[in-house]
Amino acid sequence: MSVLSGGCACGAIRYRCAAPPVFCLNCHCRDCQRESGSAFMPVMAVPKTAFEIVRGAPSYFDLIADSGKTTTRAFCGACGSSLFGLPGNAPALVMLRAGCLDDPSSFQPSQDIFTASAQPWDFMNPGLPKTSGLPRPPAD
Repeated sequence: MSVLSGGCACGAIRYRCAAPPVFCLNCHCRDCQRESGSAFMPVMAVPKTAFEIVRGAPSYFDLIADSGKTTTRAFCGACGSSLFGLPGNAPALVMLRAGCLDDPSSFQPSQDIFTASAQPWDFMNPGLPKTSGLPRPPAD
């Protein structure tokens, strides 16, 4: 995968990323459930330095995440499509919403996170590792 690209439903906003994803997760936190209107949010982390908006200007909404840090959510003000997040606890990353990728099949989740908040009607892939909250970074 050389370039990731995507955008909103109405086409007003387009983005691209010239780096491969750092990781892909299914997030089951309540904030992601509310944002997606579903059981979880499939998110793909990419380096902020390789990410650029190539058309339009997203609208933004800030919230305080479970980490206590401010997370910024980007969406299209015209059609409402959720586009990406800017996590306060990982400022070097942009969290793309897999559903707005031009090729969503490139999303390959490695785990489910915040499963303590998962809804009882959600069927999670039993083959993926589960973390009840935010995963811990690997030890050096």
